Amino acid sequence: MARSMTSALALSALSLALTPWSANAGDATYERLRNPEPDNWLHNHRDYSAQRHSPLDMINKSNVGGLKLKFALALGGGSGNEGVEATPLVDDGFMYVADPWGVVYKLDVRSGAAARIVWKMDPGQQKQDRDRGVALWGNLVISITSHDGRIIATNRDSGKVVWDKNLHDQPDLELTAAPLALEDSILIGASGGDRGVRDWVASLDAKTGDLKWKTYSIPAPGEPGSETWKDTVNAWQTGGGAFYVTGSYDPATNLTYWGSGNPVPGYDSHYRPGDNLYTSSAIAFDASSGKINWWHQYSPNDNHDYDETGTHILIDTIVNGEPRKTVTHTGRNGFAYTFDRLNGQFLKAAQYVKEVTWTKGVDQKTGKPVDYDPARDVQIYAEGPDVNTDGRTRKICPDTSGGNNYWPASYSVKTKTIYVAANEGCANVTPDYRSHVKGNFVGGKNADAGRITSSVIAIDPANASVKGRKEFPYPDFAGVLSTAGGIIVTALLDGTIVALDDETLDELWRINVGAGFNAPPMTYAVNGKQYVAIASGLFNNARGKLRRAPEMVDQTSAPMLFVFGL
Repeated sequence: MARSMTSALALSALSLALTPWSANAGDATYERLRNPEPDNWLHNHRDYSAQRHSPLDMINKSNVGGLKLKFALALGGGSGNEGVEATPLVDDGFMYVADPWGVVYKLDVRSGAAARIVWKMDPGQQKQDRDRGVALWGNLVISITSHDGRIIATNRDSGKVVWDKNLHDQPDLELTAAPLALEDSILIGASGGDRGVRDWVASLDAKTGDLKWKTYSIPAPGEPGSETWKDTVNAWQTGGGAFYVTGSYDPATNLTYWGSGNPVPGYDSHYRPGDNLYTSSAIAFDASSGKINWWHQYSPNDNHDYDETGTHILIDTIVNGEPRKTVTHTGRNGFAYTFDRLNGQFLKAAQYVKEVTWTKGVDQKTGKPVDYDPARDVQIYAEGPDVNTDGRTRKICPDTSGGNNYWPASYSVKTKTIYVAANEGCANVTPDYRSHVKGNFVGGKNADAGRITSSVIAIDPANASVKGRKEFPYPDFAGVLSTAGGIIVTALLDGTIVALDDETLDELWRINVGAGFNAPPMTYAVNGKQYVAIASGLFNNARGKLRRAPEMVDQTSAPMLFVFGL
């Protein structure tokens, strides 16, 4: 659906307030961003640690069975064929959420009975795209336009644009990760890697939007890591390494942790011999300079489309009897990893999905796949002869979407457990070493390899061991919320929302609203009452996974915001 506009001047004027009054809330100061109040959800992942755990316990194991729909609100442009992936933010009874057109809504949710639109800021984006949410900084709402690569700061009282910066430096670049607001800067991750983008993380001045630094995941010739791109066709220029999930941040060290996407072309690693740094990696950036402090590459020379952009959760825990400051990641490749977040030392890894075929395991000394051969420029892992040039179709598990992916995991400080929503299933992948020449940077195709199901899995991050598993019949692209009330909330592509017991994973509550979910659940409180909110609406890739179940072939969806309470 195309969008019309009259002029560039009109675009910035589209952010007019829809009501004659202004609602005031306290500024999102750095102190508040470091220590969000229990009632509020101030970051995409709630706090800098990316734990997505709420200290609220008004909704708990004893009463969650009484959850009811309190109100709903339609989002998007009205076509119905729109996907919403954004996590709403809430500050003192006002909610901020973005739709796939980059339109930002400020909603008054104080009544608990309805969402009253205070204002909408419409950036005039001409094509819908993924948008995983906004950030709060001072009195600004920081948003993205994913399709045309802009960062916009909107006054959160008036709804008027304060600054608008265009970072669209490559034809197919996207911005899909929600911004990360720090003390005086805004961090942005670029994506679009599968279409031949050389991706980056950038820092902007929060007051002006001016660029402070930009660090690419693919080094240019002569830069550290460039020696791992051994091709003769300048593959680094279109090498991928996307950042489409918001990173975490440690204020004590000023390090920010982001996961990078797969190298491109995704299925043809013969085109780009070498390990292809810094793709499919955990990367710790100095937030002041953008310098890479340390990195760990999960799958060197990856040819399975195993992005590792998913949440990298910061946890202070005990490992082998010693206190450690760790960062954990549940990989798209089917393994859960724990590192020392100060120096990147690999600590533990374990398989968490039920079936893995692409490798025989992870080396517990190095964190690399056990079949990784540093003497080879093109890795074959556990798949036999050179799969990149013989053209044969291979079945790989987990499916190319993961495992875990952009849907976030959660760490409960109450149970000291990570809860991850993981898809179970496989894909049939056919490499094509000629396809990138035709402008298709994927380098092959993947096809239906049977039904995709899902699990919510409880993992001990100290030793990366699986503690429990709750299985579901349909894929889970929503991710997980944990709370001090002892509940785990997730949602499925078929429109089901469930609450589980955080100790037993027994089901405590369920509802099906008929519209599928690939946005995460969150929770907040107003006037002493707690609510759970989640946005619905599926993109085509999620629809395709759901339709692998024959009974779901004709399932429809719609972009909506649902809010539940007692």
